[in-house]
Amino acid sequence: MALTVVSQIFPREMIPAVLPLIEDKLQHSKEIIRRKAVQALYKFYLIAPNQVQHIHDKFRKALCDRDVGVMAASLHIYLQMIKKNASGYKDLTESFVTILKQVVGGKLPIDFNYHSVPAPWLQIQLLRILGLLGKDDPRTSELMYDVLDESLRRAEINHNITYAILFECVQTIYTICPKSDLLEKAAKCIGKFVLSPKINLKYLGLKALTYVIQQDPNLALQHQMTIIECLDHPDPIIKRETLELLYRITNGQNVTVIVQKMLDYLRQSKEEYTIINLTGKIAELAEKYAPDNEWFIQTMNAVFSVGGDVMHPDIPNNFLRLLAEGFDDEKEDKQLRLYAVQSYLSLLEEEDAFYPQKFLQVMSWVLGEYCYLINDGDPEVIITRLHRLLKQTFVTSETKAWIMTAITKISSRMSCSKTVDKLIQEFSTSLDTCMRQYAFELKHLCEKKELMKKLLPLDASCDEIMVDASLSFLDGFVAEGLSSGAAPYKPHHQRQEEKLSQEKALNFEPYGLSFTSSVSSSGFTGRQSPAGLSLGSDMSGNSAEIGQKETDCLKLDGVRKLWGKEGYLPKKENKTGKEDKTQPVPDSILMGHVVDPPLMQSEQQVVSLSEEEKEKQQLASTLFVGLGSNSTISLMGRADTITQKLKKKSKISETHNSEEASSFQNTATLPFSPLPNTAPNNEENFQGNEHLGLRKISLSSSEVLEASVSFDTSQSLTEAGLDEKLSNCRLSTSSLFADSSIEVFQLPQNVPDIVASKASFSLCLPEELAGHPHSEIIELCSRDILTVYSCKVWTDDCSLLVLFVANKSTSPLKTVNLVFESTEHFKIFESLSSHFPVIEAQSMESCQKCVQLEKVCTEGILPGSISYHLETDTHLEFSLTFSLSDFIRPMKITTEDFGRLWLSFLNDVKQNLKMPPSQGSLSIALNVLKQKLKLHIVEIIGNEGIAACQLLPSTPCLLHCRTHARTLALWFRSSCSALPDGLLYQCQKAMEES
Repeated sequence: MALTVVSQIFPREMIPAVLPLIEDKLQHSKEIIRRKAVQALYKFYLIAPNQVQHIHDKFRKALCDRDVGVMAASLHIYLQMIKKNASGYKDLTESFVTILKQVVGGKLPIDFNYHSVPAPWLQIQLLRILGLLGKDDPRTSELMYDVLDESLRRAEINHNITYAILFECVQTIYTICPKSDLLEKAAKCIGKFVLSPKINLKYLGLKALTYVIQQDPNLALQHQMTIIECLDHPDPIIKRETLELLYRITNGQNVTVIVQKMLDYLRQSKEEYTIINLTGKIAELAEKYAPDNEWFIQTMNAVFSVGGDVMHPDIPNNFLRLLAEGFDDEKEDKQLRLYAVQSYLSLLEEEDAFYPQKFLQVMSWVLGEYCYLINDGDPEVIITRLHRLLKQTFVTSETKAWIMTAITKISSRMSCSKTVDKLIQEFSTSLDTCMRQYAFELKHLCEKKELMKKLLPLDASCDEIMVDASLSFLDGFVAEGLSSGAAPYKPHHQRQEEKLSQEKALNFEPYGLSFTSSVSSSGFTGRQSPAGLSLGSDMSGNSAEIGQKETDCLKLDGVRKLWGKEGYLPKKENKTGKEDKTQPVPDSILMGHVVDPPLMQSEQQVVSLSEEEKEKQQLASTLFVGLGSNSTISLMGRADTITQKLKKKSKISETHNSEEASSFQNTATLPFSPLPNTAPNNEENFQGNEHLGLRKISLSSSEVLEASVSFDTSQSLTEAGLDEKLSNCRLSTSSLFADSSIEVFQLPQNVPDIVASKASFSLCLPEELAGHPHSEIIELCSRDILTVYSCKVWTDDCSLLVLFVANKSTSPLKTVNLVFESTEHFKIFESLSSHFPVIEAQSMESCQKCVQLEKVCTEGILPGSISYHLETDTHLEFSLTFSLSDFIRPMKITTEDFGRLWLSFLNDVKQNLKMPPSQGSLSIALNVLKQKLKLHIVEIIGNEGIAACQLLPSTPCLLHCRTHARTLALWFRSSCSALPDGLLYQCQKAMEES
């Protein structure tokens, strides 16, 4: 019961207090206790993943537990971890495959069966894990082919749960590197789903078809008539999924038909989510595959009219940006803008027509910018129609501002206008402050026409405006003020600190975080000071908001105002709200062509079945055109082979375009936030040759280093050798699960002695690097004639990777290329590759690479490969593991500097750690952290101490620690949000290793 409660109600801050207790329960003799402990850890992982990183090895032991329930509970944790970092768990692929084989083969106890299907939810979980592990990895995918084939073959019982297993199998098969036999079987399963008369199975088939259509476009051709029938299905969910499928197969040849089908469904739908989703997709297809300017403008008009004010704001913004930037052809630009102006003028002719606010804003901007393109048009007529809009009650204040801006632009191209004079007189006394301001601005600009023309030039919407962000034009004013005795500017946080130090305000901080009487002796006054901070043993968790408590106030954003000086407000809002009800949109404005009237009931009965079939065949030919094997197809999310019609011109800078570009497809989020302030500042140290420090090393006496690794499953694994040892570990000879009928499940037994032979080469670092701290020289990869060694060198300003390439053959190696792959976590300066034209026989070459951490992570892998030519081309792959401590350096500061920095950082994390008996004092514990993490100990006072470090090149992190009853309370603060969590994990690891 306690474990169940812990996993449901404990917040993030209380996790460190109970985490050691739950870890102990993983070794409990009762299966239900171990299962509940794993479930509690899974909940903790979802809340604060960084706080349970140090017990990942215990998750692996739970995966190998004899009880099926414990093993099944651990799969939830692995599914989440593999989603974030699949490469770190590739070594467990065979384990998951073996488990799935035993589950599919019915080796589990009968209690886990559901309608005669063995552990279906366990199968679904394992299939999802295998799909993540096998994505873009042919070697890993090969391990799964047999078990996926077996899963498809056994899931033949006509029951909903088997359909769910088949669906997951299909998704997994099309996610991993495919095999032709499996693809054929998966296609047959999809066909059974699509052709099923049951709505649920038909929806499942359409869902699967939508997912796999990117890998196999021809699969849609096999079911094109079924898809056509689904367009007229009475179930709206079937219709919506069919439109999603058509969206995936859209190309330049079928775009008009598919967009028309989407618009027809959009007019009938009243769901806000459907409107937002479909308008975004229609706008994207129209911009990407528009056959001509007229169709594009009319389609976007329909989107603006039907989508109304609920559509995504990026849609009108992108449309206006497209009009402003134009195409590669100036003639096309003019035609598109001219047609847009003519279209909007014709829409504004109707006096009683209602248009959404965003559509009116688009009209106003286009008419204000490009109405001059109409040669025979009268600007007075355009201003009159815009003025008429200002009087409409449904037009909001924001839209009126757009209209006033458009009128101002048009007025700059006219000598005088009676309508403008009338408008100025009318709105100069308006109760709306913004409208009154616009009227006065327009009045003064009309009095100075030359200034007005300079301020509002023709077609200047894409002109770059230079902005002086540093406000350098005020330097003279600031210097004059300082010389006159004015006080220098102080940042907001500094003013706040001074105010708090002068005032005697109440302390609302928890007692566990209050100051002791030693504050004055530490040299700090005012706010929290880590040198005088008293942390009780109950301090735990992560509180990133502590540094912001002084500015907390009552937040009323989004709270509806119900009472005012005049009484209860909603009564008055109801009166005015009746006038703002939306009116139906006339269908004539949605698409610029006449739609055939619907057939009368008597006429529909006359139509024969053969004619209906002919219509469906004709519709299929227009929808699925371009999907043949010999024709081009452009799938959403894949590379396009058809030239985009509306290709934008790069009038605006590339950076500006990338910031405003929008996407209507879902993307995955990165697991680590970017590290701020990590611009390289030592790049000049690595300029010059392609492989810096390239040199040959002559032969010398043989030096052989032998090492063997033995593994004991009864001992807990350390993080440093976790992957290497677990890949070679072996389970006990007893069966995996409690049931005696289950086969024994074992991990691969490949435990040879690891012999890192330096052959007959003398490996040593260059003289300029030998004096720096460095790791041992280890072997990365080896063949009969070539071996690659590596060594990490930790200089003060960077982390160097020194690589040695040894030619052990009697012939020279030519065209040796060493290449690193680009990753999201690491950056290599100057070049990712090094080229050695020739490596002589029985000799060695070396190169150096400067590695920098781009995104904070506790541990990451830097993959690479080396290729060479002897008689044939040979390719070898290798990988290097870097931890966060490789990029941490001590930051030498004073206690006063520490206090100032501490108050300016808002990102923090806290946790209590148990101190081993060997670390009886704070100084010993800090020295351990100093050696392991390269910290600089600033000061130690009694049982409290402060230390500082920095993440290269210049991201600081501060540590305050305190000991109490064999407990070490750690408190990290930094300007980088992810750095405190990462350093806390490194501290936990260092304390465990010590």
